[in-house]
Amino acid sequence: MADFKESPLKAVQIEALVVMKIIKHSSQTFPTVATGSLVGMDVNGTLQITNTFPFPTVDVPATDGHQDTAANLAAAAPRAKANIVYQNEMIRCLREVNVDANNVGWYTSTSMGNFVNANTIENQFFYQKEMNERTVALVHDVSRSVQGSLNVRAYRLSPSFMISYKENKFTTDSLQKSGLRYQDIFVELPLTVHNSHILTSLLHQLPTSPPKEELQFPPSLAALKQDPNAPRNPLAPNFESLDLSIDPFLEKSCDLLLESIENHHTELNNHQYYQRSLAREQTKISAWQSKRKSENVSRAAAKQPLLPEDEWQRLFKLPQEPSRLELLLNSRQVEQYARQVDGFTAGVSGKMFAVKSNLLPNEG
Repeated sequence: MADFKESPLKAVQIEALVVMKIIKHSSQTFPTVATGSLVGMDVNGTLQITNTFPFPTVDVPATDGHQDTAANLAAAAPRAKANIVYQNEMIRCLREVNVDANNVGWYTSTSMGNFVNANTIENQFFYQKEMNERTVALVHDVSRSVQGSLNVRAYRLSPSFMISYKENKFTTDSLQKSGLRYQDIFVELPLTVHNSHILTSLLHQLPTSPPKEELQFPPSLAALKQDPNAPRNPLAPNFESLDLSIDPFLEKSCDLLLESIENHHTELNNHQYYQRSLAREQTKISAWQSKRKSENVSRAAAKQPLLPEDEWQRLFKLPQEPSRLELLLNSRQVEQYARQVDGFTAGVSGKMFAVKSNLLPNEG
């Protein structure tokens, strides 16, 4: 059994150019999933991602119900045999031009945080199963980023989940022994966006048009130390912050949350059906064993050869317990949607409490 130890990685540092490449690829392929490879190096526990390139996907016509097939091919691209050869060839070319050529993981795009699925797990397990590896999965949420706030997160599979997934043991007994919970599937690493010193210097030295009006001398020494980029009037009114409309992303997140809860209920019903079928078979086996024991007692009294008492293993077939993996993934996805709903409602709830007296003048 492989020993999956704690990750030596403590943080992830991604270059701004890599972020721009991921955003461009994800926007071009939206709503289809975009995937690609990440290259970089591990420096004292910080995984520095310095370059990236997308995986080619097979074009499938979106007719006759083939749209889901195209989406599945795109989501499973990181572990496709053809893309493994393509990735190795790309890394060889990067090495020839003296670019960091160590594979450090893969990235995927998602919409509304819907990334906790079998494809994500299989892709990350494919990268993370090797000993002494240094790989992460970057998840870029396209729908959240269009609002103006970049949403990129770095994940790894936990060691306990890696062991269970390798052994494919997701029964009730194995989960109770290992103590694996849906919260233990992913481990999120802190992520920072980095710019090189040369790029930072260039941004500070971008030419600007000369002022058309006469410059005013600072009135005091304190004014010289004041940040020129700071707002002159921090108390200026911002009417957008007073908007009480419900965020459309909140409604969509609630719909996805309800859908995941229904899927969770369906999985529970399937497991309850298995338990009822198992109880019926065990009742039949117990009745058969009691009957066989009484027959052997009668045959022993008549000095006749005894009948085998383990024959029930051939006559009866116990139902196989369904895997609880889908239930774990769905529970983790429900938690993801719940976090999004909590984030969306935080701002709206504060505004509602602020104007409660105006909305309900007769109360308070």
